Amino acid sequence: QVQLVESGGGLVQAGGSLRLSCAASGRTLSSYYMGWFRQAPGKEREFVVATTWSGSTTSLLDSLKGRFTISRDSARNMVYLQMSRLKPEDTAVYYCAASRYVPATLLSQYGYWGQGTQVTVSS
Repeated sequence: QVQLVESGGGLVQAGGSLRLSCAASGRTLSSYYMGWFRQAPGKEREFVVATTWSGSTTSLLDSLKGRFTISRDSARNMVYLQMSRLKPEDTAVYYCAASRYVPATLLSQYGYWGQGTQVTVSS
């Protein structure tokens, strides 16, 4: 079992930055692929970025390259999503997720989810 708790969401102006945190707990965490998804109002949940705990493999939604990055602190079991140059269309609930598949970009490949944290970008 893996437990995930997100934090760091909030309201930010367009062009600003925000860092989301995901606290992970559970057994054999190091074997999981850790990812972030987001779900905007009225839209399906979509993949954002994911990485291994070692950082050896990373996946990122192409349209977010240059603005979003993922990092992790293995010693603290923390995963971070750094978002910069935010746009109103980045407004969504952001979810931390864990997958036994490496790499993994599909919703169905992730078996563990956090409760989500709201990010709102004002224009």
